[in-house]
Amino acid sequence: MVMWITLVLYLALMIFIGVYCRKRTGNVNDFVLAGRNVGAWMTAFAYGTSYFSAVIFIGYAGQFGWSYGFAATWIGIGNAVIGSLLAWVILGDRTRRMTKQLNVSTMPEFFEKRYMSKSLKIAAALIVFLFLIPYTASVYNGLSTLFASAFSGIDYNIWIIIMALLTAVYVILGGYFATAVNDFIQGIIMLFGIVAVIFCALNNQGGLTAALQNLSLIPAASGEAGAYGSILGPDPINLIAVVILTSLGTWGLPQMVQKFYAIKDRKAIKRGTIISTLFAVVVAGGSYFLGGLGRLFATVTNEAGKTQIATLANGSPDFDSIVPAILRSAVPEVLFGIVVVLVLSASMSTLASLVLTSSSTLTIDMIKPFSKKGFSEKKQVLIMRIFIAVFLIISVVIAIFKNDLNAMGINISALMSISWGTLAGSFLAPFMYGLFSKKVTRAAVWLSFATGVLITVVSMVLFNLGLFPALTDWAKSLPLNLASPISWGAIAMIVGLIEVPIASLVTKNKNQDEMDALFDEFKQTV
Repeated sequence: MVMWITLVLYLALMIFIGVYCRKRTGNVNDFVLAGRNVGAWMTAFAYGTSYFSAVIFIGYAGQFGWSYGFAATWIGIGNAVIGSLLAWVILGDRTRRMTKQLNVSTMPEFFEKRYMSKSLKIAAALIVFLFLIPYTASVYNGLSTLFASAFSGIDYNIWIIIMALLTAVYVILGGYFATAVNDFIQGIIMLFGIVAVIFCALNNQGGLTAALQNLSLIPAASGEAGAYGSILGPDPINLIAVVILTSLGTWGLPQMVQKFYAIKDRKAIKRGTIISTLFAVVVAGGSYFLGGLGRLFATVTNEAGKTQIATLANGSPDFDSIVPAILRSAVPEVLFGIVVVLVLSASMSTLASLVLTSSSTLTIDMIKPFSKKGFSEKKQVLIMRIFIAVFLIISVVIAIFKNDLNAMGINISALMSISWGTLAGSFLAPFMYGLFSKKVTRAAVWLSFATGVLITVVSMVLFNLGLFPALTDWAKSLPLNLASPISWGAIAMIVGLIEVPIASLVTKNKNQDEMDALFDEFKQTV
């Protein structure tokens, strides 16, 4: 009963905020960026809650906690230092000022005006739309796993539809401002919730020292004793790949960097940097630390005397069941409702950010340019609201058929890795270099787009669809697991960072003088 009351009150508050913020969405700038006047606290929490969702708390924390034990905490630390602190310090103010000068609202618009190419805008918009869908589906997948555990008498498909409707209500009505207000509330819930869950989990194991000792007693797959309780874990090479993907990847994700478009001034950037970093330390660090305790809660002993977890129909481990197993074992029923709201908060904020990014990209970057008569501000907002609904429907359909994805061996973390790897592999280098250097060429940007998409899509076909089992087994045996979409996502980003400056040295822009003038004007305004 406590869980139901908590859930109903939370959802009612979300709808109220959407209705209340509706009056602040009169034009495109208000709907997408809240008039570029969002303060430090709201922007920092919006950044953090968009960063960490059910994918992190259920999928990534479960899988990587199982794989690396206590060392999985390094992923959370990397998220805080690289994905939050350095992202804000390096990209924050520069992004705010340049996007305001160029008068752009989306990342594809940035590529158009920065590199003076409508074709780049259309290509970027297609990549955003296509590869945000698996990310959204992964969020629903994570939610379904928890809700199936919390509300065993209700089909999870019903919950998926309810969550989509509620997200649609407050995003469609209130736009980015409603999302930012909700993110602030959701962020507070996440902070208190993750601390409470960790306390319960450690208490269940007799404290931190006892938990680490118990982890150390579990032998790794290689037979190494104490690996799961050690600082670097049993597989530091692949752990580094996870840190790169989940931390550096945020620098190229449109739904993340667009938070910098909306923040109001440099002072807010400085305050937001501290707030966002501390938020990531607690939420990301706490989530991965909790996942690292998974072998103490989700393991069973098979006939051969080895520890294992539940398996899917295809024989693959069900990593998405690990964190729910921790919650069932360690969290009292009174607190379980708060935990459900915690994951719901994280997921709804991420969903809101994703659908707003996708709908604004489609409207501003793909439909508006092909309209001969042009669109009024009100009509653009209306079209964005329609596409929010369309995007949610597509994602819900994918999530409902999640069992088919599981049968193919594609779990939550795989979906998110494919999405992150493609988006960040395509956008990170040309976006970051484009903020600071006027020498980056359009040819280099096209190369980054092409390699970002090809690397992740080709790797998915080769290793993640079960088409080439012998090749997949060989890739898994390498020191760096090349059968994992996480490894290829990290590779795509590194390739982009290397190839863009090299390609810019050997190619030229036809209108370089205009680009130089753009940068000169930018420096004068600074």
